Amino acid sequence: MSRTIRGPVRPRAHRNHLPFPLAVVLAAMVVAAPDASAQKAAAARTGGWTALFDGTSLTGWHNYDTPGKPVTGWSAENGLLVRTGEGGDLTTDRQYANFELELEWKVEKGGNSGIIYRIDHAAEKTYISGPEMQILDDAAHTDGKNPLTAAGANFALHPTVPGLNKGAGQWNAVRLVVTGAHVEHWLNGKQVVAYELGSADWEARRKASKFANAERYGRARRGHIALQDHGDRVSFRNVRIRELP
Repeated sequence: MSRTIRGPVRPRAHRNHLPFPLAVVLAAMVVAAPDASAQKAAAARTGGWTALFDGTSLTGWHNYDTPGKPVTGWSAENGLLVRTGEGGDLTTDRQYANFELELEWKVEKGGNSGIIYRIDHAAEKTYISGPEMQILDDAAHTDGKNPLTAAGANFALHPTVPGLNKGAGQWNAVRLVVTGAHVEHWLNGKQVVAYELGSADWEARRKASKFANAERYGRARRGHIALQDHGDRVSFRNVRIRELP
């Protein structure tokens, strides 16, 4: 139902009356203010997961050797994150402490890469400070013959479970869980590695490995995550992370 207004309506003067433009701005600010309940509902719908790759850009990433500059050697191709040339390890802008990371990877024949986490950016290279979950075509790469360096392994320290890698040109699903000192590697739905950073067993393995003199290795409790540029073409998709308490 509409009302008929008879005669002109004049606004009543009021000493606290706001000028029209300012009133509009303030009203817009109220409308635009974040709704806490809506944010919680959105987080609940995604289960707390955040995409690290949107399928079209490399926003949120940088080359480890050249932070703050445009990414080189990596690109978004048909919804995939692909290592296409020399550029260095692709590294998250953000740092993470406790998290669950999921992604899928695919390598060319003989391809080699890795997921390196809790990186201390003060280190010369990512792998000098951050432990690595190996990515590899086990069948065509010599490292695939050794469970310590095959796909899914905590590179050079903890062996993987053989036979789960789907090989070159096929997608492999990864889940990396890091909570405090506890770390789990999952490959294609199976847990292949579990260890405790800084434990006596871990220290013994580190000292017996190529990282014996890397004093920063595995020490950080918070750091960047990187996808390794090992010179081979490797593709990633469905890259997402969930921060844990």
